[in-house]
Amino acid sequence: MSSAFRLALIQLQVSSIKSDNITRACSLIRDAASQGAKIVSLPECFNSPYGTKYFPEYAEKIPGESTQKLSEVAKECSIYLIGVKGSIPEEDAGKLYNTCTVFGPDGTLLVKYRKIHLFDIDVPGKITFQESKTLSPGDSFSTFDTPYCRVGLGICYDIRFAELAQIYTQKGCQLLVYPGAFNLTTGPAHWELLQRGRAVDNQVYVATASPARDDKASYVAWGHSTVVNPWGEVLAKAGTEEMIVYSDIDLKKLAEIRQQIPIFRQKRSDLYAVEAKKP
Repeated sequence: MSSAFRLALIQLQVSSIKSDNITRACSLIRDAASQGAKIVSLPECFNSPYGTKYFPEYAEKIPGESTQKLSEVAKECSIYLIGVKGSIPEEDAGKLYNTCTVFGPDGTLLVKYRKIHLFDIDVPGKITFQESKTLSPGDSFSTFDTPYCRVGLGICYDIRFAELAQIYTQKGCQLLVYPGAFNLTTGPAHWELLQRGRAVDNQVYVATASPARDDKASYVAWGHSTVVNPWGEVLAKAGTEEMIVYSDIDLKKLAEIRQQIPIFRQKRSDLYAVEAKKP
């Protein structure tokens, strides 16, 4: 395995026109690939405005319109594309899911991840949101292998659950990618904090891909797509506008940190454990 590769996060300005979102996303994916990116991630709900009222209208089967385009551009650019990581609203058997798909360099669908922790919060006077009004939760973990490392997937609110990151680390993941759309309440308070926490706790790289901020939207995303290394250092961070964030990932650095601070050898499995109840 190669120990170094370039990661790109596409902070897309999402509009209400699905076809425009798809076209713009594919253009930015090509730009990222032309700059040497080998793994590229789109933001949460890249083809749709974020909101419970939009999910039924924009939902698709998988495969469908959005995933077909992602498959084609992944093959064209010979990259690993975490798309619709973005995520998209997915319709299946009468239920809707917030779903992330990953396509390989040959355009093959490698894995599909359905968000397992739904975003249901109530911060009085600031924000109330209930994904569970329209979405169903997923019930499985998703990882995929590349020539560089194994990658674990989560979506937005999933990053708050430390156990998910720990299980992915147990499964051998060295990079965790969370497409997400934090807001103007939780974003400044927790967005970077949670990423750095997951990275340090598990000595992994953590990346988040957010939509660009649209102050006129019904749900205003925080932006600030970010890459954090296993030491907890922010390697790259976007502002609020549409842009591509690049980071050169060095897995030798990860190995050095794990050797210097060997927490995995020091865990007290006789006293505690975090375990997956499904494969």
